[in-house]
Amino acid sequence: MSINYLAVDTSGFHLTVIARGDRGEYTYYNENCNLKHSVTLMDAVEESLFKANLKKEEVDVFCCCIGPGSFTGIRIGVATVKALGYALDKKVLGVTSFDALAYYNTAEDTLALIDARHGHVYSAGYSGGKVIIPPAYTAVEDLERYRGKYKFASPFKIDGVETEIIPPAEGFRRAVEAKLSLSSKDAETLLPLYIRKSQAEEGR
Repeated sequence: MSINYLAVDTSGFHLTVIARGDRGEYTYYNENCNLKHSVTLMDAVEESLFKANLKKEEVDVFCCCIGPGSFTGIRIGVATVKALGYALDKKVLGVTSFDALAYYNTAEDTLALIDARHGHVYSAGYSGGKVIIPPAYTAVEDLERYRGKYKFASPFKIDGVETEIIPPAEGFRRAVEAKLSLSSKDAETLLPLYIRKSQAEEGR
């Protein structure tokens, strides 16, 4: 039996909403919503559900990207999915930004990279869909030790790093569908993945 789901990725400048049900599927993708997820997310959710011919009450699992990425964006996605899960008594699922890169092609060993700016990236290594290098905050120059051993993958270009660009919406969809069996009724299991403190917190 297929699982109906609604998945949102608010972890970066982009916004992805995927609705899949028995009567259809629709993907909303905005490459740059200028980090205005709080303004655009619910309209995108309503549009996606409508075009997938899916009602909120028919969703089995509500999913979101838990990071790393934009601190504010991640909080918005997690809070929204938790609220929907609680209100409708449905399962929830979190997938990472790294999953969305690694699950695009699990046949290759992948070093998933998210731009952290200032000469650094968030990184994690995968083999066969399993994490073998834990998430870390890594200097760009330190990536060369992995060159040739892993396929470098990122959702967008990273200054100073040659990577394969993975389509964010498609990578996210594959990660969600690969992990649907891990969804839980316990919304408190849905936690943001913060590898380091925000700039505001570090400045305190």
